[in-house]
Amino acid sequence: MKKITIITGHYGSGKTNLSVNLAMQAAKEGRKVAVVDLDLVNPCLRSADFRELFEKIGIKLIAPDFADSNLDVPSIQFDVEQLAINEDCLIIDVGGDDAGATALGRYAEAVLENFADEIDMLYVINQRRTLTSTADEAVTLMYEIETASRMKHTAVVNNTNLGCETTMEIVERSRGFAEEVAARTGLPLAFTTFPEELCGSEAREGMMPVKVYVKPVWDK
Repeated sequence: MKKITIITGHYGSGKTNLSVNLAMQAAKEGRKVAVVDLDLVNPCLRSADFRELFEKIGIKLIAPDFADSNLDVPSIQFDVEQLAINEDCLIIDVGGDDAGATALGRYAEAVLENFADEIDMLYVINQRRTLTSTADEAVTLMYEIETASRMKHTAVVNNTNLGCETTMEIVERSRGFAEEVAARTGLPLAFTTFPEELCGSEAREGMMPVKVYVKPVWDK
């Protein structure tokens, strides 16, 4: 992981779960980690929900002023540039679609000017979500996010899943879809995720096991 990792994608693509996994992995490697919850659109299933988990292993969580409350107020008062200077690893969990990426655009100029070579911007795709079930839809959305954020993606992450109904067959069948999205955007396919409980935690070539932290309210 580079100094700054930005996670974008469609609503429900699994951005937050990936962000939490990457943060936990970096912390276990002994790195100073901060997670920025930049989701000002969807108050559900967000990084701010994992404050206690992060605190236990020393991960700093930076969230909008009214996260974890019943107020839906899009207010942010933090300095992303300074966070990147202070931390070994900064993970930014961006809100869904181009609407959520607009908040990222606020920081684009400063981040690109000072950390251009230290940024990965990962586009998370889930073939089993509506509006990104085809390569055409996924590619169109990716460019909309780039326009809104004023930043360019560096790689695609295939996070195709059906929640608790995910099987390895579903994951494997999505590989062609993910490879087509990557080819059409000219970006590398960084990896394909799969729930670690399906095949243990042993990594395969081109695949990354993830723990499912983000679950529906009724499944917690």
